[in-house]
Amino acid sequence: MEPLERRLSSFSKWALIVLAFALAVLTAHNGLRMPWPAVPPASWWEWLYDAIEFGAVAVCVARAVARRSERFAWLSIALGLLSFSVADVYWTLVYQNADNVPYPSINDAMYLATYPFLYIGVGLLLRARVKSLPAGMWLDGLIGGLAVAAVGAALIFGKVVASTGGAPLTVATNLAYPLFDILLLGIVVGVLTATGWTLRGGWVLIGVGLAVFAVVDSIYLYQVALGTYVEDKLLDVGWPATMVLIAVAAWQRPARAARVQLEGWATFAVPVIAAITCLGLEFRDHYKHINVAALWLATACLLAVVARLAMSFRQNLRMLRKSQEEAVTDSLTGLSNRRGLVAEIEERLAEERPFTLAIYDLDGFKGYNDSFGHAAGDALLARMGRRLRASLPTGATGFRMGGDEFCVVASGGGRSAREAVGLGANCLTEVGEGFSIGCSHGSVTVPDEAPDGQQALVIADQRMYDHKGQGRPTPAVESKRVLLHALAERSGDLSVHVSDVGDLVEALGRELQLDHAQLVVLRQAAELHDVGKLAIPDSILDKPGPLDADEWAFMRRHTLIGERIVASAVSLRDAAPIVRATHERWDGAGYPDGTSGEQIPLAARIIAVCDAYDAITTTRPYRAASGHEDALAELRRCAGSQFDPRVVAAFERIMSSPPAERADSALGLSMPQAQVG
Repeated sequence: MEPLERRLSSFSKWALIVLAFALAVLTAHNGLRMPWPAVPPASWWEWLYDAIEFGAVAVCVARAVARRSERFAWLSIALGLLSFSVADVYWTLVYQNADNVPYPSINDAMYLATYPFLYIGVGLLLRARVKSLPAGMWLDGLIGGLAVAAVGAALIFGKVVASTGGAPLTVATNLAYPLFDILLLGIVVGVLTATGWTLRGGWVLIGVGLAVFAVVDSIYLYQVALGTYVEDKLLDVGWPATMVLIAVAAWQRPARAARVQLEGWATFAVPVIAAITCLGLEFRDHYKHINVAALWLATACLLAVVARLAMSFRQNLRMLRKSQEEAVTDSLTGLSNRRGLVAEIEERLAEERPFTLAIYDLDGFKGYNDSFGHAAGDALLARMGRRLRASLPTGATGFRMGGDEFCVVASGGGRSAREAVGLGANCLTEVGEGFSIGCSHGSVTVPDEAPDGQQALVIADQRMYDHKGQGRPTPAVESKRVLLHALAERSGDLSVHVSDVGDLVEALGRELQLDHAQLVVLRQAAELHDVGKLAIPDSILDKPGPLDADEWAFMRRHTLIGERIVASAVSLRDAAPIVRATHERWDGAGYPDGTSGEQIPLAARIIAVCDAYDAITTTRPYRAASGHEDALAELRRCAGSQFDPRVVAAFERIMSSPPAERADSALGLSMPQAQVG
């Protein structure tokens, strides 16, 4: 604390003690009429009254000089109180004993000058102590002020107006006092309402002081209008008491500047109470007319309440929209979240628009977090989210499903959708010094491959994990590779044959709408359906002529041998019974069990058709290869006897499509990295 501030603070402290004592003496004299040992003359009490007022002014000036903060606010308040005090002294010196007092006089000008200074000072305090006020708070303050002003006008203004007469300047002066008092009281209520009734840092003393000033002045005007005012009563203590309260408030530590929020019941209570009050005044006017000023103030208050309701409705709509956006938006990346994804899928399904859904999972992200920290990981995810949002073409939308998992939904299921999914993979890849982040992904076309969103997510997720497992083969993949390698060592022709059959059966399985899990098992069984031939001697496999009965009996054992070999790998057991049934016939004349029709697994029926087509179109030791049309003709001829007619018809459909489309259809399981196009 600087020396000047310390001295002024000490002066103000002792001055306030003296002022409080003097105010107590004046109150005892005016209100209690206490007997004094030696009663001072009447003029002594007038000078005590004036001394209290000037002492309060001195304390406010000391506050303005001592501290830079809120200096102009307290200087304006001090000037207002000084104007009032000078007017009182002037009245004591000039007019108290005069026989003829002019009206209006210089006193009235100084009294009325008090109000603008107080208004300005309160406004400057409000500006200094509140960082910002929302428009709704300003409107609440206006509503509270108008309501109080309307009540005050209804109670006081009418009586004052009724007693007013004479020259225009006299009438204007008589009307100015109640108007300024009502406005002052309205400002007090308005400021408290606008600040959310933040009663800290001297606001209580300031508010009470100004309210007492306005109320006392209004009562004085009311009594003068009725001719009932008596000097030196308790009412006269109100003005110096106001000044002492404000002087005490001047040296209160101001509350830290705060940002007032629109919240709580107070913001609801003020407009409601004000509206009920003003409606009561309007209702009373129907039965007993109130003055025009009160009526207009009440009407203005009701209009302000309507505006406040409209503003609240607009704010609620804005908050609702914001909460809805936040509910479907990932705060880190700005992409839509899982809720947004579900809503997008439902909307596209409702509009019956085909679309492609791709799921991405970052590879190496955990190691990145461990090396660089979670803050760096969040920054990486945010960068990827921005790239994804900026790079996707029209009709494609990116989502963050949580953690390091993302999703892209693209319109259609053709090349443009595959390009969008590929762009998504590029956006979710980043390489830098000491790190390399990639992504595994899987996609599904809706509704071609999945009838609803839930199944689409399951399929895409499974394909994503298939892709992720490409670098780390699953037990099923490893077991299949070992068996296929053994088959290739045994016979290169068999290795090529099972690969070709595998591509055909996958395309045919998709045509018959098998789900992803079924397609995986189908492909496994197709590629391993001849693994039992590992136990067949070369003399039988490579015999150029027809096989005899014993050789055929031995050859027909290869499906049983194949079943046992495949079943020995736990991860391939689902494919084993299909391998056993690949040489059953639709009419029941097949082997090894002689089952027929729908009793034969669908996967085995599919493999039988594709195996036969590949065998017919491939050169064998005992015959030459036939052409494509001849092979299809043979399949049609045997449909209903050897083959399932429905499977043959589906096979013809896929074989009538361009070869490139058939290749795309078969890439999903044989080459996981290509399943998203």
